[in-house]
Amino acid sequence: MKTAGHSEATAHRGLELTPFRGLRYDPDRVGSLAAVTSPPYDVVVRPDGLHHLESADPYNIVRLILPQAATPSARNERAADTLRRWLSEGVLTTDPEPGLYVYEQQDGNGMLQRGIIGALRISEPAEQVVLPHEDVMPHIVADRAALMRATSANLEPLLLTYRGDSSTTTTADLIERTADRPPLLATTTEDGFSHRLWSVTAPEDLAAIQSDLARHQALIADGHHRWATYRRLRTEHPSPSPWDHGLVLLVDTARYPLRVRAIHRLLHDLPVGDAVAALEGHFRVRRLEVPLAEALETLADAACASNAFLLAGDGAFHLVDHPDPDLLARTIPADRPAAWRTLDATVLHATLLEHVWRISEDSPAHIAYIHDTAATVEKAERDGGTAVLMHPVREEVVRDLARQGVTMPRKSTSFGPKPATGLVLRALDL
Repeated sequence: MKTAGHSEATAHRGLELTPFRGLRYDPDRVGSLAAVTSPPYDVVVRPDGLHHLESADPYNIVRLILPQAATPSARNERAADTLRRWLSEGVLTTDPEPGLYVYEQQDGNGMLQRGIIGALRISEPAEQVVLPHEDVMPHIVADRAALMRATSANLEPLLLTYRGDSSTTTTADLIERTADRPPLLATTTEDGFSHRLWSVTAPEDLAAIQSDLARHQALIADGHHRWATYRRLRTEHPSPSPWDHGLVLLVDTARYPLRVRAIHRLLHDLPVGDAVAALEGHFRVRRLEVPLAEALETLADAACASNAFLLAGDGAFHLVDHPDPDLLARTIPADRPAAWRTLDATVLHATLLEHVWRISEDSPAHIAYIHDTAATVEKAERDGGTAVLMHPVREEVVRDLARQGVTMPRKSTSFGPKPATGLVLRALDL
């Protein structure tokens, strides 16, 4: 990613982060802030994860981001009704003045992440201000758009990254100074992460951050579908309007490097035995009678030499590697950079899913995308499907492809830590 200088700032408008009046839980009205938060909507997939969160507190944010009802329209209507009720009851309150928000996450293992939450101007891809690195699934964009229309709110921030340098330290320095003050809120969620939030409202501080960020472009680390949703909804509302901006968390990864993890696949209707049998003559397959952690170590070693995957669902693990070069040549498009053609996700989608297993990646009835490794294996074993466990892509590969304007196959990466949902929301009609 470019670390933008003056020439880049003149080429396009850069990142434009706008203050907003945050919508936050009143801590006196809820059991605890930790009990009302949630992971992002697409991470709530562990066994009984939704029920667990709904049971944590009657005001858990999952009732807004994943409302439950018989039909999509009823779900969205329920979310809108819930949001209106929580506002009228004072469960959610609006901060008194617009600001940007410094957000900190920290675990007990030395991971510290700080960034700025604000309303970012939604730009066109040609501007190269916000760089996607993955394709999106239209049905998910449509689902998120319907929810945002119904609630007229940005319910959770996207995670975007940029690369600061020695000539642009204003925002980083301000974040560090702000973190020395007492926070607006502090809580520790059940995953062991502590979260703190501060508001930045002084005009001179806001102006300094905006000027600094205008020199940068950003990579979407998490939230491709929500960014595509922002872009769709912006076209539906005459500009200027609140829909010209979307809620984001911006993290300087030169200061706070993110972790990159894989997103796994669950193939609902394909038993492991059938999946393995179809690979004969196309890939090398070895059965591993070892625990999950050891199987993942074997996968990591194999991924250094070739494309490699782990299949699970029958009580064992099957290491799949060393694909037939002729098969790859026949099934993978040749008009993309070599770094894209050799991605595990590319081989999975173009070769395994489409050619060998003949499974449509567009159908949620056939394939699910799950972040949690153990949960993927557990679901496959419970349902009689096949878990396809992936090895993470290196961050520099993601950035290099994004700079070239090349998107990776959907759900190729999981950057983290992800912001907790429910700490600050943005209402578009307040």
